[in-house]
Amino acid sequence: MYLMLSTKMILFSFSLTLSTFLVFVTGGKLPEPEVKIEVIHKPLMCLRKSKLGDMLLVHYDGFLESNGTMFHSSRNEGDRNPVWFTLGIREAIKGWDKGLQNMCTGERRKLTIPPSLAYGSEGKGKIPPSSTLIFDIELMEIRNGPRSHDSFRDMDLNDDWKLSRQEVKEYLKKEFEKHGYSPNDTHNEMMVEDIFKNEDEDEDGFISAREFTYQHDEL
Repeated sequence: MYLMLSTKMILFSFSLTLSTFLVFVTGGKLPEPEVKIEVIHKPLMCLRKSKLGDMLLVHYDGFLESNGTMFHSSRNEGDRNPVWFTLGIREAIKGWDKGLQNMCTGERRKLTIPPSLAYGSEGKGKIPPSSTLIFDIELMEIRNGPRSHDSFRDMDLNDDWKLSRQEVKEYLKKEFEKHGYSPNDTHNEMMVEDIFKNEDEDEDGFISAREFTYQHDEL
């Protein structure tokens, strides 16, 4: 009995030490789980691969890994049309943003997505809490996104996936300086107000990643 307890204590101590080491080497948090990607079909010719910021047209079937239940299918439910979304701006779950990069038109993938990259501990609709999900996804078409993912991330200084007036103002200031103009605060303020008037659709004082679609000359 004593030996069994000692063994358990040693294993528990090792587990704590390993966790502490992982937290230390990853800058304070454990590594994010990865999406398991299985290529079911790949076309012989691949003229273009998907990248962050692209608009993708996909057909998909979604299943619960736990029991194989299908919870949604674009092929068999609703209007049965494929769906558009922009890759990398959280229009879809994180697992899609990670698992559908560098994909060819006509390619089909099976994604196994852990809960932390799907609907987490809360779940959603037919999806129970803490569910690992499996998606069968076929990429039908790739189009240029309305704005580049990189531009949004450059402007989003605090990485909260929305742009404040100050962040837009700082971006405009840098753009003026980059092109050799002296930044004018009064002019910047007027431009910022004009941008928010056109892009802040829900009028919450921020431009979200989804609202970052209106092509404004200053941005």
